[in-house]
Amino acid sequence: MKTYLAALLCLLTISASAQRITGSVNEQVPNSTRLSPISGANVYWAGTTQAASTDTSGRFIIPRSAQSNLLVVTFVGFKNDTIKVTGESELQVVLQNDQTLDEVTVRSGAGSIDRLSPHQTEIITTRALAKAACCNLSESFETNASISVSYSDAVTGSKQIQMLGLSGTYIQTSVENIPSLRGLASTFGLNFIPGTWVQSIDIGKGAGSVVNGYESMTGQINVELQKPDTEEKLYLNTYVNNFGRAELNLNLAHQINKKWSTSLLTHGSTLKNRIDKNGDNFLDLPLYSQINAINRWKYQDEKWMAQFGVKALAEDRMGGQQDFKREMRGSTDVYGFGAKINRYEFFSKIARLFPEQPYKGLGLIVNASVHDSKSYFGVNNYDGKQKTIYANLIYQSIIGNTNHAYKTGLSYLLDNYDERYRNLSLVRNESVPGAFFEYTYNNLDKFVLVAGGRVDFHNLYGTQWTPRLHLKYSLTDQTTLRASVGTGFRVSNPLAEYYGNLVSSREVFFREPIRPEKSWNYGASLTQDFTIGDMKGNLIVDYYRTNFENQLVADLEDPRFIRFYNLEGKAFANSFQSEVNLTPIKRFELKLAYRLFDVKQSIRNLYDQNVLLPRMMVSRDRVLFNAGYALPYDKWKFDFTVQWNGKKRIPYMGSVPDHHVPDNLNSTIAPSFYNLNAQITRTFPKWDVYLGGENLANFRQKNPIIGADQPFGEHFDAGMAWGPVVGRMIYAGLRYKIIR
Repeated sequence: MKTYLAALLCLLTISASAQRITGSVNEQVPNSTRLSPISGANVYWAGTTQAASTDTSGRFIIPRSAQSNLLVVTFVGFKNDTIKVTGESELQVVLQNDQTLDEVTVRSGAGSIDRLSPHQTEIITTRALAKAACCNLSESFETNASISVSYSDAVTGSKQIQMLGLSGTYIQTSVENIPSLRGLASTFGLNFIPGTWVQSIDIGKGAGSVVNGYESMTGQINVELQKPDTEEKLYLNTYVNNFGRAELNLNLAHQINKKWSTSLLTHGSTLKNRIDKNGDNFLDLPLYSQINAINRWKYQDEKWMAQFGVKALAEDRMGGQQDFKREMRGSTDVYGFGAKINRYEFFSKIARLFPEQPYKGLGLIVNASVHDSKSYFGVNNYDGKQKTIYANLIYQSIIGNTNHAYKTGLSYLLDNYDERYRNLSLVRNESVPGAFFEYTYNNLDKFVLVAGGRVDFHNLYGTQWTPRLHLKYSLTDQTTLRASVGTGFRVSNPLAEYYGNLVSSREVFFREPIRPEKSWNYGASLTQDFTIGDMKGNLIVDYYRTNFENQLVADLEDPRFIRFYNLEGKAFANSFQSEVNLTPIKRFELKLAYRLFDVKQSIRNLYDQNVLLPRMMVSRDRVLFNAGYALPYDKWKFDFTVQWNGKKRIPYMGSVPDHHVPDNLNSTIAPSFYNLNAQITRTFPKWDVYLGGENLANFRQKNPIIGADQPFGEHFDAGMAWGPVVGRMIYAGLRYKIIR
């Protein structure tokens, strides 16, 4: 009976049509096919007082109007434009010059805070992504102060992100509002989204909307991909670096007719050079090859919008000692690592639109995926397979007028996990039907309240209730306060989440059945825009705290074991961040940010007592500085980024595990270090050529692999990477595009 109910829920589930209209306002760059964003353009519904303005990236967000479907866009020196809005697709408005002016190029910043959203949400635009190579999602945050990225170990090439002092597993990462980088995909998933596929990235701090699920504990990242109806009908990107890594990306888009469009996004990359710059006889980077593609279709008329498509990925990784080859797998003479991953995915998004009632909508998302991974670490094998079906049905409307809106609906999540490592077998089936309701009160965008709750019926862990509240208050046009509070719930996947620690001689030990992780997150932020003379800027200050009711503890304090157990005692993460963005002169942008973390977790010592310790591998302090300058019409662009990462605690790696005594913690502190990145870009009407470097100061962690000379000995451990493993990297590439 349960199978039939699950299948019925899957067939009845859908994704929401938007309550808000988003888009960008641009101008045509003279003597070029390129577009330049316009900041400060007015956007309003004809015949109403409901209005918005574009931010420094030329982007706008405006709630749908119940009185009009005609959107008017105006800006001084340009002709007004009026658009009839019939669907929910991203709008791209190109204003025409109303008069001839000398060098009218209104520039945009690389990122901005969503002014209308009650969540603290930062939008990373394609302009920000172009400041670095951004070969994949893990490399898209180099100029972002809120998220930091690092390698999880010194062998596999797996990367991890941190936000609010916690790992990326506590961030709900979605692709176009479909939860994607979760479960077994959390290991290498950041490498599975090429940067050239990305249209924008939304980063939200704090617990997210209940509409998108219960797994957002500290924040949410939503990646918007290039759409089939984009103006770029061809986009080509090539990349190569001095380590031998090469990439080719090709995006194709075709408008079949007024209602149908399709696109093909492709990616291929490889690294075949064996690199060992620190001389420990281990490859600094794994050899790999990846083929990745999406074919998607879009249909839209006045009453219906549908998108559907398929994704496929195949990746093959190999690492370990310099002399290792695949045919030596399982040998005790040479240590090798390997991973083969195949991932297939189908998605569909259908929305019923109501042109005469634009505040009303019904939407459905259905997504199905299969993730198959086969890995080996020396003589140990790890195989994992995940099958997932996700569906979300959302209805939205108003109560009386557009000041009072709501979203409600049903969701369903089916996860099938089958993991096998040495003598461990971790098999589980999760079936989670759920329902949610979210109310929004909006008083002319000055005061916004969003209160929501959802109930989920987990077949293994019972009924879960998830309440969340978000507030936004604009004291003035330049000053905005936000606050949020909410709970989160997730089921961990210990082996996938601590994959890099399996490259060691540690024995994996589960002290007890692992329960779901639960937390409360609350915080507040202040955004202040200001103008000093001709200089514009803003200040963003925020504080968030996450308290855990239960947390997975991965105890690495004894160098012989990885012990997994449930939290007993305290676990919390405090995050404070201050960021200043300035435009001191035309075409010159500066960013300076400081971040402070206080993250602790209770660990059981040798006497089975709880000791509250700083969370391992988390820098207490971080400073980021970014400068960008462009010549007129963006002919030349220069970007420079400095990151300073403060000290962090690493587990004790001595022969006697007496490190639980607080006095000995000073001997397990990793030093601080700088990371310098830079890029120069030369643009032509259809071409961009770029040259850049990462880790230009050539900082490398000394001896990132413990016991590298005896990889089958009792002290071998490659999971203690706290800094860069490879040194200076120089890259170059080109971008080519054809506009419709």
